[in-house]
Amino acid sequence: MEIKKVMVIGAGQMGGGIAQVCAQAGFTVKLNDIKDESLDKGFTVITKNLSRNVEKGRMTVDEKNAVLSRISRSLDLQDAEDVDIVIEAAVENMDIKKSIFAKIDGIAQPNTILATNTSSMPITEIAAATNRPGKVIGMHFMNPVPVMKLVEIIRGLATEDGVYAAVDGMTKKLAKVPVEVNDFPGFVANRILMPMINEAIFTLYEGVATKEAIDDVMKLGMNHPMGPLQLADFIGLDTCLYIMETLHEGFGDSKYRPCPLLRKYVNAGWLGNKSGRGFYEYN
Repeated sequence: MEIKKVMVIGAGQMGGGIAQVCAQAGFTVKLNDIKDESLDKGFTVITKNLSRNVEKGRMTVDEKNAVLSRISRSLDLQDAEDVDIVIEAAVENMDIKKSIFAKIDGIAQPNTILATNTSSMPITEIAAATNRPGKVIGMHFMNPVPVMKLVEIIRGLATEDGVYAAVDGMTKKLAKVPVEVNDFPGFVANRILMPMINEAIFTLYEGVATKEAIDDVMKLGMNHPMGPLQLADFIGLDTCLYIMETLHEGFGDSKYRPCPLLRKYVNAGWLGNKSGRGFYEYN
């Protein structure tokens, strides 16, 4: 099963990054979104990333232009009719993901692989929205996609061995490191990371220390490149809350209960870097 043509659904931070690395690896890419403005923003970020690589001598202007030429715009899911793999990178909402997969299932060719970049949701449940559960798989890229090497590859209950092998091979062509993970809430990365972030928020909530002190302890004491509260802002507090709710619901264990302060910030619209304010303020 050879992959040459890719559609990425969602031109946001993750989808744009996935489209960029696929195009850099030589794949033909269709970047899809529901709004022209979202595509404009996605292409602006991709162009900026590539221009930075040119400035740093990592690629030539001709190579940059070649990468951009391999990415086309799409506002219609019907454009999935001739691709080899669809990678969905839409909002972390199960109903939305199921709706997208059901629609794509009726458009794409029977052998087309349907992958989701979900960071925590059950692949098996997403696959059940289609008539091809054997062709559905998880590809959880890390943020920022052009920089981070890891991709969690998650099999659903019915995922075929050939599909896993094709996605594993594609991931290596992207110069990423694929790691096979079973289909549990949060997989590995977020099952470990998010409770740590949630505990850091509880530490702030209970007045144990200031946000700066909490982040400094983890950076200077545990050699983390970024403190957990700063990292939460970077990820998006709404995303952190959703993943904690997924873990809490999936395992039924109180240790995954989202901190009330996290919920309060999200309800206030303080979502982190993307909204201009979270635990810290951003211009």
